[in-house]
Amino acid sequence: MPSASTGASTIVDASAATAVRTEAAAAQATSTGAAPLDVVPADSRMAPGGPGYRRMSFALFLAGVATFALLYSTQALLPLISGDFGVTASTASWTVSAATGALALFVLPLSALSERFGRRTLMTVSLAIAVAVGLLVPFAPSVGWLVALRAVQGAALAGLPVSAMAYLAEEVRPKALITAIGLFVAGNSVGGMSGRVITGWVAQEWGWRVALGVIGLIAVGCAVAFRLLLPAPKHFKAGSLRPAVLVRTVRGHLANPLLCRLYAIGALFMTVFGAVYTVIGYRLTDAPFSLPQGIIGSIFLVYLVGTVSASTAGKLVARLGRRGALYLAGGTTTAGLLVSLADSLPLILLGLVLITAGFFAGHAVASSSVSHTAKEGRAQASALYQSAYYLGSSAGGTLGAVAFHAGGWAGTVALGLLAVLGVVTITVVGSHAARTQRRLVAVHR
Repeated sequence: MPSASTGASTIVDASAATAVRTEAAAAQATSTGAAPLDVVPADSRMAPGGPGYRRMSFALFLAGVATFALLYSTQALLPLISGDFGVTASTASWTVSAATGALALFVLPLSALSERFGRRTLMTVSLAIAVAVGLLVPFAPSVGWLVALRAVQGAALAGLPVSAMAYLAEEVRPKALITAIGLFVAGNSVGGMSGRVITGWVAQEWGWRVALGVIGLIAVGCAVAFRLLLPAPKHFKAGSLRPAVLVRTVRGHLANPLLCRLYAIGALFMTVFGAVYTVIGYRLTDAPFSLPQGIIGSIFLVYLVGTVSASTAGKLVARLGRRGALYLAGGTTTAGLLVSLADSLPLILLGLVLITAGFFAGHAVASSSVSHTAKEGRAQASALYQSAYYLGSSAGGTLGAVAFHAGGWAGTVALGLLAVLGVVTITVVGSHAARTQRRLVAVHR
């Protein structure tokens, strides 16, 4: 199987080759009695089974849980919020879109702080502010205040995902990076699932305000455990806060066609996901289903499928390559969208399973490829991906609600299919660019 269109497979292969050469050199030195200085120093970064790896993985898993539980805490409650404040689905959807949109806008500026003050420091501060605002959200007196508080919460959370990706890229060995990022993304899926399930059942008994308060308390626990467990970084080197340096780094990333394709893929996958899960609650509360809020919240147990698909993304790439993995993720998402058109609850659930599996696999592959591709300014590279990703979420939530209002569930599905078509097209273009580059290299040899 040829390398994926992301081009990151080449980097993984190079890293593996370097590791093999290092081990070979060490073995030769041992057998010949060569001086230790002749041997390349062993890689001191974390790897599965090594010191600190489990603590690190669990800490970032909890950070992912808190991030997604807070970020999408109102999504399963949108019908109740609409009813309480007397607003439309499009207006209520801004309680989700404001948070994801603010995150997208602030992720790049906060990435500069991450480069200067450290990944762990910024993640800790981001979570602390986000959980503090989360405890205020239940007391919002109007939908306007609710949207505003959610925007502040999203802006605070912007420092976490980009710092987490950069932390992993610096502290984990290249061969283990996809697996480590997959576990972080799996934490996202667990947070998204648990937040929606818990809010659904709590809201059914005590209302949406109490439900949001419970999520805030859960996030506090995750934030404390995260800070206690995450190992101190050993490979971080402080960068500059000068705007000129930031602009130059960002300009360099945006001039890289490979990175730009990855950013677009992340945004389009998230457009599908944001649209589907923003609207699904409205579809299931309407006839012929008329499901209660608790059952609708339980629908988000489907996120467990995303936990599995994200955490196994490394194995998927090893078998199919990144290009093959992206095609499979896009095809799975497409199948889910089409199946969900049926007016049958079991088939709708099957559709959600396929959409969720495809989305999380595609996201894990694309985000890990960004971390592999960027050699300098990793925080900014990840920040640009996260910005595109959450802009896709914000656009998907808003446009999905508009499409649902205009054409029902079929309108939302049509929006999703267009986004998946974009993913496939970009992947094909990337594959063609990679083949062209290989031919040019062969000609000049």
